[in-house]
Order: sequence, then C-alpha cells, then structure tokens
Amino acid sequence: MTPRSLKKDLDNSCRYIPVRDDETMDVVRHVVVNGVNGTGTDLGKENPDADPSNAPAPSPAIGVADEFRRRMRGALLKVPVQHAPSTPSSSDLGEEENVDSSNTQRLLSFTTRQRGRPGGSGVVDPNDHDNIHVLSKNRGYEDGSEGSGGKVKVGRHIASAPSRILDAPELVDDYYLNLISWGSENILAVALGQCVYLWNADNGNIDHLLTLEGQDDYVTSVEFAEGQGCGHYVAVGTNNAEVQLWDSRELKLVRTMNGHSQRVGSLAWNKNWLSSGGRDSLIIQHDVRSANHLAATYTGHQQEVCGLSWNEDGSALASGGNENYLCLWDASMSQRRNNNSSSTVSPRLTLNQHCAAVKALAWCPHHRGLLASGGGTADRTIKFWNTNSGAVLNSVDTGSQVCSLLWSKHNKELASSHGFSENQICLWNYPTMTKIAELKGHTARVLHMAQSPDGASVVSAAADETLRFWNIFGKPPSSKRNKGVLGGSSGFGFGGSIR
Repeated sequence: MTPRSLKKDLDNSCRYIPVRDDETMDVVRHVVVNGVNGTGTDLGKENPDADPSNAPAPSPAIGVADEFRRRMRGALLKVPVQHAPSTPSSSDLGEEENVDSSNTQRLLSFTTRQRGRPGGSGVVDPNDHDNIHVLSKNRGYEDGSEGSGGKVKVGRHIASAPSRILDAPELVDDYYLNLISWGSENILAVALGQCVYLWNADNGNIDHLLTLEGQDDYVTSVEFAEGQGCGHYVAVGTNNAEVQLWDSRELKLVRTMNGHSQRVGSLAWNKNWLSSGGRDSLIIQHDVRSANHLAATYTGHQQEVCGLSWNEDGSALASGGNENYLCLWDASMSQRRNNNSSSTVSPRLTLNQHCAAVKALAWCPHHRGLLASGGGTADRTIKFWNTNSGAVLNSVDTGSQVCSLLWSKHNKELASSHGFSENQICLWNYPTMTKIAELKGHTARVLHMAQSPDGASVVSAAADETLRFWNIFGKPPSSKRNKGVLGGSSGFGFGGSIR
C-alpha cells in the first residue's frame, strides 16, 4: 500500500461525526422556521411594515424544546415542574425580572433584581452593600419556602410566655404618655398615677421615688439619663407642665425646670441636654448643668408632642406629634446665643406621610441615619426613613395601632408593641420585615416598651395594669454564658407588684 492510498483511506474512515440530540435540533428548527435571530428577537418585528398574517405557523416539533425549557426553569428557580409555565411572567419573577414572551430562548440573563426577599418588603436597603445575587436562596424560613408568610428562624429559642409578670396598679391608660424607662444601672422606673417606683432588676428590690402633691397632678413621662456617671439621674414630666430631675440613688429631688404651659408627655436625653415635649406643641431643650436651663425652643408641631428620640451620637433628634407629623432636628441648631438667651428653632425636615399620631420612634443602631416610626390607630404602619433625605425606604402595615418600637442592640431585628385590636408584641426581621415571633398575653393595648441594658430582655407595660418581661432579643455573643439582667441571686418570684 502506497502512502498516498493510505492517506486516502484514513481520510475516508476517520471522520468527525457531531452529536445532534433531538432537543438541540428542535431549537434550531424553531429558530429557522419562526425567524428568531441570535438575540432572541423575532425577525418579523424588526420590520414595522411586516404583515402579521404572513408569519409562518409554529412548528409542532418545538413542544420538546418548550418542555426542556420548562424543566430547566423549574430546576434553576426551584419551582415544581408541574407549576412551571413555559413562558416566564411577572408573577413568577417579579416586575424587575419580567421576560418578554418573544425572548423565550434566553433562560438566564443579567437583570436588575431588588435585594428584598419575596414575601417581605421587596424594598432595596440603602445601607446593604452586599453583592447582588442572581438567584436568592431559601434561607431563614421555617417552612423552607419564600413568600409563603412563614416565620423566620433566628437560631435561638424565643419563649412565647413572659419570664416575669408584675402588677402595675393605676398605670394611666393614655397613648400619648411615656411611663417606663430602663436605666443603664439596671433600674426600671415605672410611673403609676401620681407616683414613680424604681424596680431593681438585679435583686428585685422596689423603692418609692416620689409622689406628686397636686390633686390634679400625675406623672406623664419618665426617662433615665444616659452616659458615664449620670445613669442614676431620672427626669420626670408632670401634668402640671413641670420637668423634675431626681437622683435615683439618693431618692431626692435635684431640681425643677419650667417652660411648658401644658403637660409634658415625652422626654429624651442627649448627654447633659434634656429634651421635653409637651401638649403645648413645643419641644424645649434644657441644659441641666446651667441655672438658666432653657437653651432652645423647637417649634414645628401643631399639637401634642408624644414621641422624642435622639440618635446614638446625639447629632439628630426625631419627634412625633398628634397632628401626624414626624420632625427631624439637628443638634447644632440648639446652641445658645452670645447673650446666653434661648433660641427658637425650626425643623430641618417635616414628614407627613403618617395618617395618625406618631409616638413610636426608634433609631437603628446598625445603620446610621435609619429611623423607624409607628403610626396610631388610623395609620397602623411602621415606616423606615432615610433621615438625610427624608425618603421613605419602606412601609409595613401591621394591622393595629403601633405604640412603641425597639431595635435589637446586636441583631437586625425590630420589636413593636400594638394596641387596638390585637394587643400583641411582634418581633420582625430587618430588612425583610418578615415576622419572627408574635407574643400575646396582655389583655389591653401594650402602650410602652423598654429594653434592658444588655439588650436581651424587653419589658412591656399595658393598659391591663401589668408589666411583662420577655426574653426576645437574646444575649450578645460575648455574654451568652453570663447571667442576664433578670438573673439576680435573690430569686425574685414570677409574680408580684411594682409597689
């Protein structure tokens, strides 16, 4: 055999035969017959004058390709095959992932996807800088599905019953007041009628702090000071428009500050500055170190100021009023004038998206500039705000009056207490705003909440004249092996009275 004939035989025998499976051929046939170009666009649509009646009928052989694409979508998107439509729709992928029906060849494509979990708020968190995920995974849901309304797993046990219940007789049933405060020295101040009592969470001891003398007078707000060396001072607002400053260690009155013409229903500390909000629609800044305590007057509300809260670094104050306003103020506005006289300040932003009184306010400790607010009976929503721009980041309808809000100090979780009509406490995951737990036990609206210094426990005060302690937030990772603030050595019983 000559080399030439050998080469000829090899050329005839060693041929490359490509594998053409049925599914690939069906797809190619569909492209050729129906005129789909490489980008998935119908060639007939590129010509606006084309007659739709002249379009070729679809080939029956494309049924296998449709089945292939349907099964592929079911596998990739974790959708049961029997429920996976051959053509994606807005109900399947969301508005941002809606695929045009003419572009069925592209199973995967780069799209702009909102970083919210299905079934949650669906709103982009402006403080979330994680990488965009093409496919979201089922993480954190008890029922293993997304958008099913299931509760979120948090990796810890949350008891549905309170760890302790205390009677609180004569607790005033008034939505606009703020009658409990848990100080940094683990002392809980509770206002009952004309009196204020101090409950020591370490040993269960109870001290009587004060009783107002006026016949028509009663306590309308209490708030412990914060900061190194001043956590034992507690401010008390009264129905007679006074603000009193008390020493909880010595159980004695330090000073009395005036300035309001009607009751003082809200208080908030910012180091040595005390803000007080009254029914006269004013917010007054008090410098407790100075004999002339009146530093500034904030004017922007039209009705009673029922909520006040400073952010963590003391640079911004949020206030809520009965006229449905949420006002934002800068601390730099409160500086005294050169003649040591007080100044009048207007809000930096006035937000009026709520439909009822705004009492519940809470600054997020995890994201600077993020504020949560809750509305009253006609509103029922929790709103999240970018306080730099005043934009609403999210709004969640809770179905009932929002009385108070508390952020967890070490988890991205938010607790809310409610009034009409459920009278419950809800624990939410942020930013998805899926419900982690719902705690019921109070028989009337839960007007107030306060958080323990270690951030693990929450106390709620309701119109049913009881205080209930809940271990809902969990301890920080560094202190899980230590006793909590309610684990004192005295063994104070489950039940009891605050006075």
